[in-house]
Amino acid sequence: MNRKPQLLIGAMGSGSGKTTFTMGILRALQRQGLQVQPYKCGPDYIDSRFHALATGRETVNLDTWLASTQHVRDLYARYASGADACVVEGVMGLYDGYDRMRGSSAEIALLLDIPVLLVVNARSMAYTVAAQLYGLSHFHPGLQFAGVVFNQVASENHFRFLQQACDDAGLRCFGWIPRDKRLEIPSRHLGLTLSAAKEMERQIRMAADRVSAHVDLKALLEAVQCAAPKQSARHSRPAGNLRIAVARDAAFNFVYQDNVERLASLGAVTFFSPLAGDPLPETDFLYLPGGYPELFAAELSSKSDTMAQIRGFAESGGRILAECGGMIYLTQMIVGVEKGPFPMCGVLPCAASMEGARLHLGYRKIVDEAGRTWKGHEFHYSRLDNPAMLPSVALQFNARGERVDTALYRYRNVFAGYTHFYWGENDIMQLWEA
Repeated sequence: MNRKPQLLIGAMGSGSGKTTFTMGILRALQRQGLQVQPYKCGPDYIDSRFHALATGRETVNLDTWLASTQHVRDLYARYASGADACVVEGVMGLYDGYDRMRGSSAEIALLLDIPVLLVVNARSMAYTVAAQLYGLSHFHPGLQFAGVVFNQVASENHFRFLQQACDDAGLRCFGWIPRDKRLEIPSRHLGLTLSAAKEMERQIRMAADRVSAHVDLKALLEAVQCAAPKQSARHSRPAGNLRIAVARDAAFNFVYQDNVERLASLGAVTFFSPLAGDPLPETDFLYLPGGYPELFAAELSSKSDTMAQIRGFAESGGRILAECGGMIYLTQMIVGVEKGPFPMCGVLPCAASMEGARLHLGYRKIVDEAGRTWKGHEFHYSRLDNPAMLPSVALQFNARGERVDTALYRYRNVFAGYTHFYWGENDIMQLWEA
């Protein structure tokens, strides 16, 4: 039977060090010559960028709200097929989902039948951790646990107390990560500017050094050997002939990898950088994903030729999907940013404001005017000034089925809104069908 190392990195809660440890183990395994496929539980597209820096491979999101369980299994198996090892970073606490365990890291581990490695923040904790570990590992009898790695450990003496606790809880300990402020990620929302990318690369190298020095990777890889996932038969689709342009740079990088793969089945995908002032490629469909346009407002605004081409494409009836940051880019201007306001593409009759905005966050179910249902996720701080500019052409609901006021706007053949769509199982071009 074909087997390979596969694991999900879980924790008791957010802030335990999952992302730092994940970056470290990804790079440490890559240093050993392994092709490592990273995955991320949930809708997060920020940690995914860190994974890509650590491995050179695009991270795949595994989310049972955005997609069916069969699609999640198929997605995992498809990307695992070309890898020597698979590492899934969990989200929040191990059992935290949008509805109890639904959508949680534990649900993903059960669905994929892979073991969990717990990363435990041991700051200000010693033997009491035994009770917590015992509770986590016995709460759901079907869940497999490979063992534990302790983070934020003060000393080797501290680690000995933790190791005893681990033994008494019946879990194997694979090592520890010493407390080091230099390993703290300064901000998860800075965008991959050149300076930010260099800082993340420094942290990835440091995390990999700590993992290699203090974690028994050989024992861990042996403990998480699992049967390689089997791919289900895929229905071949005729190759499409659409020309598709996708904005991709430091300002626009909130993209689900399987969305891009789905677009590639519809035609030829060409990436371009509005931030660099690239001309708009010849296209039948323009996708402007989310990102950080507010951090690059001055640079984007200075690329007037690119903005004019996008505005012309929209006015001529070109099909555009603009999500969150992509929608901000299509407004008249961005206000509330340093040295602003800055003119944007001028397609939508409103401004985007960063002033006094509050966080909007959560899963979204979108029902369009034709009654079709789409899934997505909303995460932003900005707001639109004059949001009543256009009527919403869809109703949106949260994970509990409650109506939310998030809008999906339409101007000619432009669809724009704050929700990041996931269409790995859908044909996004149906959005333009009556």
